[in-house]
Amino acid sequence: MPDWIEVLLRTLTTVVVLLIFTRLIGKRQLSQLSLFEYITGITIGSIASYVSLELDAKWYLGIVSLAVWTAVAIGIEYMQLKGKTLRSWLDGRATVLIKDGKILEDNLKKERITTDELLEQLRKKNIFKAADVEFLRLWKQTEKSMFS
Repeated sequence: MPDWIEVLLRTLTTVVVLLIFTRLIGKRQLSQLSLFEYITGITIGSIASYVSLELDAKWYLGIVSLAVWTAVAIGIEYMQLKGKTLRSWLDGRATVLIKDGKILEDNLKKERITTDELLEQLRKKNIFKAADVEFLRLWKQTEKSMFS
């Protein structure tokens, strides 16, 4: 069979398998992804690309790899639901950036956010003074997701 037909068939097969596995993992917006989910997405995309284009490899081993990554992702999500320790370790903890209207400079430094960036994001939400904010925190796994 010509290479282009094999690539076409492998790609179509991979798309179908990815749709099924993605459906199993679930939908989230990029700003809601944990670090592990982000890494899983990149890895699954890389494996899918490999399955589609590496003509010398056995394509079904790539599908097995996709299935394993999907199972691991689902397993970790389940364990995160059951235990706070794993959830905190994978998802990180929140860092308070503003408390009682005061910007916590030390926490901004920890998160590598400048005061200007913070104020810019607040302005995008129609908040023009930090003193108007009672409490603001940042979740570490999705940088700057507090603003989305």
